[in-house]
Amino acid sequence: MAGWPGEPRMDYDVLMAEGPASDSAGAPITDVMFDFGNVLVRWDPAAVLVSRYSEDTARRFLDDSVSGFYAANDLMDAGASIRDGVEFVARGHGEPWASMMRFYLENFEDSVLGVVPGARVLIDDLRRAGIGVWGLSNWQRDLYAATERRYDVLRRLDGVVVSGYVGLRKPDAAIFELALRRFGIDRATTLFVDDKAMNVQGANRVGIRAVRFSDPRRLRGLLITAGVPIAPLV
Repeated sequence: MAGWPGEPRMDYDVLMAEGPASDSAGAPITDVMFDFGNVLVRWDPAAVLVSRYSEDTARRFLDDSVSGFYAANDLMDAGASIRDGVEFVARGHGEPWASMMRFYLENFEDSVLGVVPGARVLIDDLRRAGIGVWGLSNWQRDLYAATERRYDVLRRLDGVVVSGYVGLRKPDAAIFELALRRFGIDRATTLFVDDKAMNVQGANRVGIRAVRFSDPRRLRGLLITAGVPIAPLV
């Protein structure tokens, strides 16, 4: 299966307030909590593989049923080490997938392709408008530390919770609850932005409105429609 297993169907760039989050529908937004990968920085694991592996081999590696790639990432995001991730693939799927996983992790920096267009300015605009800006991301701790050093956009946030450091992982309720406590913010006035539908649903289950991100212009428009006083599109 290509892509993260278990990902449900969901529209992009639509404010979702289902289940417990419906109680917050129409409330003002005072805080925005961002995922990182493909929301603030672009992440594409295939970009690592192009230097060494054929297109067909890379496609098979990124099929979780073949290599266990995404399951290994889930394990590492939840607190496991890089070595644990490689050993997980080796035990469950053998070669050449374990060697490819090791190569991918050793060259992880090539998978982060830069800042998502518009992300830096949006964060700055939100801060100027008095809106809290926070980070909540699934990321292996060592890989995140190296990425944060490279990308100032991650350091512009008022605070972050990264799964690999806390041993909790989205979409589980516990990591959302931890983030709300640590940031000292109100779920009723918080918007969560993530590229994965399963994490949008996880936020809704704990009473946080959320949007599945794909387009920076649409996100800005959504925030303005919700009453956030930032510069409009011209």
